[in-house]
Amino acid sequence: MKKQRDDFKRPLSLIPPATAPNSHGLLNGGNQRTIRNTKARDCRIEKKPLVPHRIRKITGSFAFIEHRFLRQGFWSSLSHHELLLYLFLVIVADRNGLSYYCYDKICSLVQITVDEYILARDLLIDKDLIAFDGRLFQVLSLPQTPPSCPTALKTAKDRQIHDPATIHQLITHRFGEKT
Repeated sequence: MKKQRDDFKRPLSLIPPATAPNSHGLLNGGNQRTIRNTKARDCRIEKKPLVPHRIRKITGSFAFIEHRFLRQGFWSSLSHHELLLYLFLVIVADRNGLSYYCYDKICSLVQITVDEYILARDLLIDKDLIAFDGRLFQVLSLPQTPPSCPTALKTAKDRQIHDPATIHQLITHRFGEKT
């Protein structure tokens, strides 16, 4: 077994209290002069809670979104309805990402139609952000890279295959229902 270095055995010394900003303070009773790097210190943003008695804490439930969801482009790769559904599933999920809300409750709470829900759910599954087995959702860990942005629908055939409004229109015309 390796011998532990002596400096790991000693307790950490306390950092002396700071003096006024941008000053060269005298610490240790005035016996030792310390010079601070004021340029580096001026660049840092000092963050303090705006309402200290209302700091968030994880208590009974759990909701978590990685920062890279925003930084690496996952946020911008989702449509409005996909974002609503994804954030809802994150909020209601347990620590394993599981939730079992039914579609009518989700549509009611998120204020989207069933068609918008189905489209958003299927796109989130295609983008590998959620899994769904027909009754249970799982918010998945983020894939290595965000899904690529969809390409524009250029031809009439593209619109017939990929555009939900066109698909809806074809179905209603096919079955003779009025729009």
